[in-house]
Amino acid sequence: RRKLRSDVAAAFPTLSTEQLAELIPNKEELNVIKIYSHKGEAITVYMNHRNPILFEVEKVLYPTVYTLWVYPDLLPAFSTWPPVLQKLAGGADLMLPGVVVPPSGLPRVQRGTLCAVTLLGNRAPVAVGVATMSTEEMLAAGMKGKGFAVLHTHLDHLWEYGDKSSPPTLAPLVTDSAAKDSAGDQGELQGKEPGSSCSPEPQQPVDIRDLSLKDTDTCAELLGKEELHEDRAAEPAENASTEEQQEAEDSRTPQEQMDALLNQCFFHALKCKVKKSDLPLLTSTFLGSHMVSCCPAGKQLDIKKSSYKKFSKFLQCMQHQRILQVKELSKGVESIVEVDWKHPDIKAFAVPEGFSSASAAQDSKSEEKEQVYHAPEIIPLYGVSTKMVPLFQESGHRKGSVLSSSEVRNIIINYVKSNELVDETNKNFVKVNAILCDCLLEKSEQDEISHLKWDELLSRCLERMQPLHQVTFFGQEPVVRKGNIEPIDISIAQRSSNKKVTIIKNLELYGLDPQCVANTLQQKVQASATISPAPGAKDRVQVQIQGNQIHHLAKMLLEEFQLPRKYIQGLDKAPKLGRKK
Repeated sequence: RRKLRSDVAAAFPTLSTEQLAELIPNKEELNVIKIYSHKGEAITVYMNHRNPILFEVEKVLYPTVYTLWVYPDLLPAFSTWPPVLQKLAGGADLMLPGVVVPPSGLPRVQRGTLCAVTLLGNRAPVAVGVATMSTEEMLAAGMKGKGFAVLHTHLDHLWEYGDKSSPPTLAPLVTDSAAKDSAGDQGELQGKEPGSSCSPEPQQPVDIRDLSLKDTDTCAELLGKEELHEDRAAEPAENASTEEQQEAEDSRTPQEQMDALLNQCFFHALKCKVKKSDLPLLTSTFLGSHMVSCCPAGKQLDIKKSSYKKFSKFLQCMQHQRILQVKELSKGVESIVEVDWKHPDIKAFAVPEGFSSASAAQDSKSEEKEQVYHAPEIIPLYGVSTKMVPLFQESGHRKGSVLSSSEVRNIIINYVKSNELVDETNKNFVKVNAILCDCLLEKSEQDEISHLKWDELLSRCLERMQPLHQVTFFGQEPVVRKGNIEPIDISIAQRSSNKKVTIIKNLELYGLDPQCVANTLQQKVQASATISPAPGAKDRVQVQIQGNQIHHLAKMLLEEFQLPRKYIQGLDKAPKLGRKK
């Protein structure tokens, strides 16, 4: 505890002695927990009062949001818009266009400086990140590019390990009087009146509460409501019923309001945006491209704030009402395969004012283009096979236990050290005992090999375990599948009249909608693209496009979709460009 306090004092010199004693008390219980991230990194978490207060990665200490709520000025703080928090909590880093530059200027930081991220109008930090460039470099880059690598946020798994409290409402410092002007600028950006401002005023604490995360209303929505009240004042007789309806809506809980918004966007999307030719349609595409574009201006669709919590549960409810049918066409990837457009609920739905079927269809097309694709996080995992059980049972693992490569490495290292198998004369070698011999050596090698190098020991161990992989799609729970993930397969086939076609398979495994890929390719290369069942693969389709289009495919998959090259097979078949004369 004394060492931890000295480490914290060295890492955060602005903390006073009293604050250190409050953060790491002498007599109260302090728990230390070791957890592993999705990437397999070992993280040490320090708990106090049932809340994580610090976490340590590679011997570097970081404060959690719970600590920063008590000491909000511990780190240099950069502000962003409230809707950005959902992106950060989903695993995104903070890009510079999302950083609000106050008139007083940005805090002066160097590359690698630990920083806090706050929401406009509230000084309570909601994220912790490391600056990827200095303040001067940010300004020189025109506030474009990645600004901060985010390590931890409010609403993430580490926050969930605590009491799940919401950030306190802390008014901006008096010295930063320009915060109000920034908020006014945001109103202008969102098409509101320049005079309106979301920034909390000292004499109006109610506005500050409205900006806290406890409320589902965003800054823009609050502005929208104020403008609606002004409009109603101008036309009291005509809009009396609308005013009553607004009051009724305000009396509902935030969860009930989100449920209503979810239903409205769902039926709107089915009625105006989805066609029979679009099916099967990935559920993630339906939500991200179609439903989000049906959300009224100033409102934000957030499944977590609804009573359903997960989009899959909402779709199950709709399926139970026989509005649509959802199937898992490949493991962990769900698609809408059938919609009953004659269902009374769809027929009875009235498109909100300001939307029309034609404009909705146009919005859908533009939304599809703007929809940001998030490449899935793919982590190789290893299952304990029957042959490897004797080596892993000492650490409490049985046949079928699933481990990451770093966990396997740590278990092997601990096993070697606890059994004193490190060679005394050369620490780079490990002595092979009976268990290592049975698990890692072939019969022909057992009489010849008595020592193994560390790297060979680990590689042999991984080769003899059952390969698995975990896929995490953006905003969804991780899915573990057997074997290694199949790469996106690109091949060239010959057709009649010596014509070539490009065939793309396995797009669904990476959360890509084959129909969307075909449509995008067709527009880019101005060639016919079709979709057909993939031979030998149940419930999967392949995209076929005329000509050798691997150059265009490579640019789209590697640059636009940011997929690692190792997950794409066949890029070497691109046509060789002729020399210019």
